[in-house]
Amino acid sequence: MREDFYYQQARIKGYRSRASFKLLQINNKFSVFRKGQIIIDLGASPGGWSQVASHLVGGNGKVIAIDKSYISPFKEKNVEILNKDILNRNLPIIVLETYGKTDGLISDCSPNITGDFSRDHAIQISLARRALALTQELIKDNGFFICKLFQGTELQDFIKEMKKHFETTKLYKPAASRKKSAEIYVIGLKYSISKDSSKETTN
Repeated sequence: MREDFYYQQARIKGYRSRASFKLLQINNKFSVFRKGQIIIDLGASPGGWSQVASHLVGGNGKVIAIDKSYISPFKEKNVEILNKDILNRNLPIIVLETYGKTDGLISDCSPNITGDFSRDHAIQISLARRALALTQELIKDNGFFICKLFQGTELQDFIKEMKKHFETTKLYKPAASRKKSAEIYVIGLKYSISKDSSKETTN
């Protein structure tokens, strides 16, 4: 089975989860990471995405792994753990005071799946909207955003919202995602502060 392949490969390569390959495949497709970047990994536990990001940004870069759940310390020296709820109102202040603006925000946040698709989809979109709101406070001009979504009725509205903030918005389902899964990833490229500024001026 394909999922067994990625699970086995994660163990062989020392990744904390098979989800690591999703981020690798996204980067292979869109080439968003650069050496020396500072990246936020939102909802990072158990840390598979943080591991991949740490290798992609290199020793001069940094990954800020944020989650309210416990994350085991990383052997990668350029990953710092911030044990905070992503809904914490003070989170942007904490990040900005410590790290300043960042080059990108990645989010593989997912709700506890209930089996009620409409409910799961709604919660997932809510998490994605929080992640998008944080990008507007925490990433630099021309920064990038990668976020998990569930396909459903609110997906297109979320994409429209993304397009207000990024020059390019793409949907992509990595090969490492299970075929039966409703998950899909949105990639926002070249965040535009001017877009947000013009929106504020118009309002």
